[in-house]
Amino acid sequence: MHSVRRTSRRGSRVIALTGLSLTLLAAACGSQGPSQSAQPAQSTATGSAPAGGGARVFFIQPKEGDTVKSPVHFEFGSDQITISPVPQGTVDKPRPGMVHHHLGVDTDCLPAGEVIPKASPWVHFGDGKTVIEMQLSPGPHKFALQAGDDQHRTLPGLCQVMNVTVAQ
Repeated sequence: MHSVRRTSRRGSRVIALTGLSLTLLAAACGSQGPSQSAQPAQSTATGSAPAGGGARVFFIQPKEGDTVKSPVHFEFGSDQITISPVPQGTVDKPRPGMVHHHLGVDTDCLPAGEVIPKASPWVHFGDGKTVIEMQLSPGPHKFALQAGDDQHRTLPGLCQVMNVTVAQ
């Protein structure tokens, strides 16, 4: 009988610890983490599942479908990923969880793992900035906001496409 109680107590502890572990795991998975922005525009993100279980980049302004005047003020946001300047010098290994923005003008998102070209139609924000003003011709334009690691490689799910019209 004595060993039955010991087993029951041990079993109760295991159940309690398992419950606590599951509660902590659920809280960690459901947490939003630090946010670097306001609410995003309606997402038209492409690519595979977001990196880091919910990490994303998005346009704060302008918003999908807006009609704007040139110069156009762009502001970018991110959730559950850190926007950081690219380290100086040669980067042998990207820092986990650290990215910077790239803005593609009149283009779509690139596939995951591809190096973002350092030429038109892409604008790099290797300095970690999240805003830009751009002179654009009147008419409809498509923009791809894509995150890249320290080696400018794209990451799964970290791209959003948006369409705006520049007024005459």
